[in-house]
Amino acid sequence: MKHFSRHLGSGFLALVFLFFYLPILSVVVYSFNESVIASQWTHFSLKWYAKLLGDSEILDACRTSLELALATACSSVVIGAWIGYVLANYRRFWGSTLFAAMVNAPLVLPEVISGISLLLLFVSLEQTLGWPQGRGMATMWIGHTMLCVSYVAITVQARLSAMDKSLTEAARDLGAPPLRVFFDITLPLIAPSLVAGWVLSLTISLDDVIMSAFLSGPETTTLPLVLLSRMRLGLNPEINAIGTLIIAVVSLGVVANSYYLMKREQRQARHLRMAVLNSSSEGRAAQAPPT
Repeated sequence: MKHFSRHLGSGFLALVFLFFYLPILSVVVYSFNESVIASQWTHFSLKWYAKLLGDSEILDACRTSLELALATACSSVVIGAWIGYVLANYRRFWGSTLFAAMVNAPLVLPEVISGISLLLLFVSLEQTLGWPQGRGMATMWIGHTMLCVSYVAITVQARLSAMDKSLTEAARDLGAPPLRVFFDITLPLIAPSLVAGWVLSLTISLDDVIMSAFLSGPETTTLPLVLLSRMRLGLNPEINAIGTLIIAVVSLGVVANSYYLMKREQRQARHLRMAVLNSSSEGRAAQAPPT
C-alpha cells in the first residue's frame, strides 16, 4: 500500500509539472516553425527570429521595458531599504501603525484600484501644475516603484528582524556614528535581501500589464502591452520567438544564480572545515605535555 501511494504521488506530481511546463515547451518548439499559423507545424525554420530582429515596434518596447525595469528596481531598493530599516528598528513612533499599513497596502490592494488612483492623481496634477504633460516613462516609473517598494521593504524588514543586534550595539558602544554602523555593518548583512528585492522588482516591472496600461503613453509602450495587443489579433509566430528568448534569458539567470549559490555554500563549508581543523589542532597542541 505504501509503495502504491508513493507511485501515485509521483505520478500526480509529474502531471502537475507537465501541466505547468508543457505550454512553455510548446512555445519554444513552435518558435522554430516555418508556418504562418502558429499552432500548425510544417518544418524547422529561423525566419521568425529574423523578422523579430527587424520588428521596430517590439525592439522599442523591449528597450522601454528594460529601461523602466532597471529604474524601478534601483529606486525600489533605495526607498524600500530605508522603509524596512525603519520598520525593523523603530517600531514605536507616532503613526507607526498607519505607516506600516500604507507600506503593506500595495500588496493587498487590487492593482486596478492603484492604477486608477494614480491616473486620476496625474490628471489632476497636470490640470493644476502642468506636470506631468501626458503619460509616459515618468508616470510608469512612479507607478511601478509604488508597486515594488512594498516587496523590498518587507524583505529587508524580515532580514533585519532576524539579524543579530549585538553587532550593531557593539559598534555603537565603540563610538561609531549611526551612518557608519549602517554602511559598515548593517548594509553588508542585508545585501542578499537587497539583491533579492532588486531582482523581484525587476521581474515585477518587466511583467506588469495593468499599471502600465493606465500610466503609459502613445510613445512609451512596454513589451507586455505590445504582446497583449497583438494577441487580440490572433496568434503570431513572432510572439513565440520573443517568448523563447525571454525563457532563455531567465533560464540562464536561474542557472547562473544556482551555480553561484552552490559555489558559495561549498566555499563556506570549506572554510568551516578548515576552522574546525585548526581549532582541533590548536587544542591538541595545548593539551600535549611539555617535552
